Amino acid sequence: MPRDTMSRTVGAELEVEVTASTTLEFQIALAEHPGAEVTETLRFTHDGTPVEARELIGEHGTRIHKFAAAAGTVTASYEATVSGLAEPPPVRDIDLSTYLRPSRYAEADKFFGFAATEFGDLADSVALPERVSSWVGTRLHYVPGSSDPIDGAADTLLAGAGVCRDYAHLVIALLRAVNVPARLVSVYAPGCSPMDFHAVAEAYVDGHWRLVDATCLAPRQSMVRIATGRDAADTAFLDNHGGAITLQKMAVTAVVDGELPRDSVSDLVTLR
Repeated sequence: MPRDTMSRTVGAELEVEVTASTTLEFQIALAEHPGAEVTETLRFTHDGTPVEARELIGEHGTRIHKFAAAAGTVTASYEATVSGLAEPPPVRDIDLSTYLRPSRYAEADKFFGFAATEFGDLADSVALPERVSSWVGTRLHYVPGSSDPIDGAADTLLAGAGVCRDYAHLVIALLRAVNVPARLVSVYAPGCSPMDFHAVAEAYVDGHWRLVDATCLAPRQSMVRIATGRDAADTAFLDNHGGAITLQKMAVTAVVDGELPRDSVSDLVTLR
């Protein structure tokens, strides 16, 4: 199937037990996709009763759905079909400043000397994403449960293991350390195994935002944007403010209509 006619169907089902009244924020709906055709359904319930969530539009078309929840069981159900490709993500001057700065989980300032030694000769080259992706991919082991939610890029490098967000944070920190703007994107990723919400890096290379995924768990060409930010602090699928919750169940789906695209780490891919 030609990529410009690709159809992707994605979704998520979550069940959350609220044990102390709180405010919940979900980032599971697709970001705005100008240029593509999107059909979707999004439903929330509290103890079986439908809940109306307030939609907040964040950076880069990210959509946050927020509501207050008393003790009880909250469910979230989302499904969307995306036909065709969205317009390439815009490049704003402010982004080229914001995404050079160290952040909570991508502490680029800790990597300045190291990254310059490893990648400084490629800082202005289109080969940089491939080099960084391959370097991170060969030094880390993908091990579910091997990292803590508070681990940053430096912790990940020392541990030598992590999950997708850890790979992405290390990629982002290394890129920023050689003066290349980079940010984190949460995506639905057809072909990903194990299937889950996926995190990848997006780097400003050759005048465009390019995807970098050192896990190589899914083809980048079929990924679909959910949220974009400095690091995982900006893109979590669920945030809890003021109370206590337990995530009881979660199932994520992402498929393409037809065969998955072929991907190579050397390809320059734009998320659309």
